[in-house]
Amino acid sequence: MKLETCLKRFLITTLFILSCGAYVRAQSDPAPLEIGGVTFSGSVRERYEVWDWFPAKGQDFYSYSGTLMRFALSQKRQNFDWTVEFAVPVLLGLPDRAVDPAPQGQLGLGPAYYVANNKNQYAAFIFPKQAFVRLKGDHASLRFGRFEFTDGSEVKPANATLASVKNDRIAQRLIGTFGYSDVMRSFDGAHYVYASGPWNLTAVGAIPTRGVFQVDGWGWVNTPIAYVSVTRELDKGDVHAEWRAFGLFYHDDRGVLKTDNRPTPVRSLDLQPIDIGTYGGHFIAALPAPAGTIDLVGWGALQSGKWGALTQRSAAGAAEAGFQPHILPSVRPWIRGGYFYSSGDGNPADDTHGTFFAVLPTPRVYARFPFFNEMNNRDLFAELMLRPGKNLVLRTDVHGLWLANNHDLWYTGGGAYQPWTFGFSGRPSGGSTAFANLYDMSADYKFTHGVTLGLYFGYAQGRSVIEKIYPGNSNGLLGFTEVNYRF
Repeated sequence: MKLETCLKRFLITTLFILSCGAYVRAQSDPAPLEIGGVTFSGSVRERYEVWDWFPAKGQDFYSYSGTLMRFALSQKRQNFDWTVEFAVPVLLGLPDRAVDPAPQGQLGLGPAYYVANNKNQYAAFIFPKQAFVRLKGDHASLRFGRFEFTDGSEVKPANATLASVKNDRIAQRLIGTFGYSDVMRSFDGAHYVYASGPWNLTAVGAIPTRGVFQVDGWGWVNTPIAYVSVTRELDKGDVHAEWRAFGLFYHDDRGVLKTDNRPTPVRSLDLQPIDIGTYGGHFIAALPAPAGTIDLVGWGALQSGKWGALTQRSAAGAAEAGFQPHILPSVRPWIRGGYFYSSGDGNPADDTHGTFFAVLPTPRVYARFPFFNEMNNRDLFAELMLRPGKNLVLRTDVHGLWLANNHDLWYTGGGAYQPWTFGFSGRPSGGSTAFANLYDMSADYKFTHGVTLGLYFGYAQGRSVIEKIYPGNSNGLLGFTEVNYRF
């Protein structure tokens, strides 16, 4: 598809969304629809994406539309509540020539949807997104069935700075709904919470559902998880803080080909299961300063266990800081920066797997242009956020990206989503660690009447690792416009 056609569709979609937003801006938020004590609610998300992947032989420039409709019935009682929610993903115009032979592989997320849906350019389905019952006591609750869960979001801080930092820089690093995708994932199992004062104990045992790229989200993926965390809020005067300690166990005995830096013939013979324990925690704080508010973020995890026939030994960590100065109150600036590291494997011939395993994350929270994830990765970033008014957020990021180990791979993906697909892919490093520079910007506006508008543009400047796989003008672009309507 020609550049002019894609850009024309992108602009038309954006203008249509803006006109819809202008119409609803003056409307009041509708009251929930209740019939006999049962509440009906839902949401519709429409996104139009334009991808210009790194230069390849196949269709590296394309656009497509993804719509996700969700409809729920729920009821709350003193000692229990229940929810039944259905999802209807609709994919239109997926690229059909955007998969090249290795090492170039799938050229962005468009072909991931195409391949996952039996190579159809148009796909849609309906499936139960959530269906659970929650039993409630004075301090505890237990829900069982199908539900959504993200690690790091067990407690929502009352402090606005901590709540924002936790949502953007802590949650979904290891367990997420893959919320950026047009299908998403849920979990089938049980979720227990005990909360008393500043303490929270959370335990989850579950199996992830199909979905993410595959529109049929009915079934399971046999990769069960067990997760336990303890969270403690620390508020004293103007100082607000929180810490969490967690443990996560992941099991995968599907026998599919694992993605790692061993030669393919060696990996093909390794049909032993993956059993990995991840142990770590986070600390976040918001501190008053004479000229503004300072926030601090620390997150880290260690991994042990078995990667098939190999011993798992890996680690990851993040350190970040931010500052909200009192100057320019009309735009309320927020400056942040930090560094993330996840280990890579240094020797494909030994008996240890040293690549940090991301488990089941939502990659785009930490890779807004999702051509990478948090495996074998070093990420040095700076961020500027402007908030003119209560409803508009402008954000721009700059990332310097390197592979942690040049003997390992460039990894992408967010975990298992089909029984026959491993969920992570890898491309060779070419013996280099210089990966990419990423520059991006976004705008998010909340209208009334449950409507939000999102715009995003990202530019990736490929460096040595990418140049060796995609020679030429080794740069990539991603732009999208998105509207969300909740009722």
